[in-house]
Amino acid sequence: MKRESGILLPIFSLPSPYGIGCFSKEAYEFVDQLKEAGQSYWQILPLGPTSYGDSPYQSFSTFAGNPYFISLDELVEEGVLTREECDAANFGRSRSTIDYAKLYKNRYPLLRKAYERSRVWENEDFLQFRRENGWWLRDYALFVAVKDRFGGKAWTEWAEDIRLRWNNAMEYYQKELYYEIEFHEYLQYLFLRQWEKLKAYANSQGIRIIGDIPIYVAMDSADTWANPELFQLDQDNRPLAVAGCPPDGFSATGQLWGNPLYRWDYHRQQGYSWWIRRLAYCYKLYDVVRIDHFRGFDQYFSIPADAETAIGGHWEQGPGIDLFHAVSRALGQKDIIAEDLGYVTDSVRKLVRDSGYPGMKVLEFAFDSRDSGCASDYLPHNYPENCVVYTGTHDNETIQGWFHSIHPDERKMAREYLCNPDTPDENMYLPFISLAMRSKARMCIIPIQDYMGLDNRSRINVPSTVGTNWRWRLAPGQIKPELLKRISGMTLRYGRFNWQ
Repeated sequence: MKRESGILLPIFSLPSPYGIGCFSKEAYEFVDQLKEAGQSYWQILPLGPTSYGDSPYQSFSTFAGNPYFISLDELVEEGVLTREECDAANFGRSRSTIDYAKLYKNRYPLLRKAYERSRVWENEDFLQFRRENGWWLRDYALFVAVKDRFGGKAWTEWAEDIRLRWNNAMEYYQKELYYEIEFHEYLQYLFLRQWEKLKAYANSQGIRIIGDIPIYVAMDSADTWANPELFQLDQDNRPLAVAGCPPDGFSATGQLWGNPLYRWDYHRQQGYSWWIRRLAYCYKLYDVVRIDHFRGFDQYFSIPADAETAIGGHWEQGPGIDLFHAVSRALGQKDIIAEDLGYVTDSVRKLVRDSGYPGMKVLEFAFDSRDSGCASDYLPHNYPENCVVYTGTHDNETIQGWFHSIHPDERKMAREYLCNPDTPDENMYLPFISLAMRSKARMCIIPIQDYMGLDNRSRINVPSTVGTNWRWRLAPGQIKPELLKRISGMTLRYGRFNWQ
């Protein structure tokens, strides 16, 4: 197998003068940096519009894109915004964090100005986009417009007629909110046009995009509102049970995600058509798809909808390999990464093996007693070739922060495994990256924070917490030439350099 490597950096973590990373020149510059460093992949997180808690894994839609990622600079170039208008907007003063409240308050007025000046209703490209994507776009745009009409409330709290999608209510809101609906369609048009341009540039430089999709959709989403039959909901379209994870070494009460669970029997009867359509659309956006919480296809953890923690949940049987056989028949062989972390059973291992998809190996889990899985699975000498190795993911501590947080005995064990008693603690991120890079895993993905030796102040997410996650971003110029030279050298040394 060809040996390859890449870097994990969410779009929102890119530098930008407008409060959040987006499809601006800084994104293109990062592609150039990946190329210079000999990388083959850029792994990003889900691109969907975020809801409460700002998590890309709790999106208003599994198909729509995040309007925050639209480059304002491009809109200035198009003449629908002015530089002065963009510069006057207050997106927060920090260059290294994201202020989502200020983004919401100040970015949308700019985007509305762009819409009003665009005369998009006369744009044939936009009209074509709307025709081609109407199967998901109409429901999404109406969902967001009605949500705004009800003061941002979750759709489960809307008036009964529109909550249950009665025909008269659907017709009424489509007429009343016509321009609001068109505005949100316009944002999706901008998003997709700009993203496809950026992705095409990355591909031209030999960089493939790894995109994440959560196994579940958010309860407060257009997907759930428009397709209640796909989910375990009662007659009033309220959840009967929700998703999460059982207690483990990291959380005594488990993780209560709150996502609605699928009615897998119904999906099976429909030939998994929704899942096939979902994944087919993913391959318009990404080259490789990492499916989060892959073990949920084997067995999923079901928690009563009224529970306050995950303690009272239980395991139920998922669709298994049957789903992926259906996907393969419909779409052919696609590049998928199976996120098989956490509590992994023999049946989960079999599902990953039978699918042929590479699973994931996280170095931190090999030396951390808090992990409830099998630590030996994560020791590099036990890796199969068909896997993807990470130092850590967006849900983990940075490798530097993690090394300082574990027990002294665990640090000692890690050093003994590395045969490295002498490297100062503040530089230990380098031996761990080297360990991942020289493993026999065919793909190696390293978060940019780990290459930079950053501590937990640069962590992306702490699971089961809200308020401080999904905010970290690079400051302008933070990726130095000497860093790229170091990454390039390691990539070349361990036979992963992309010569394209």
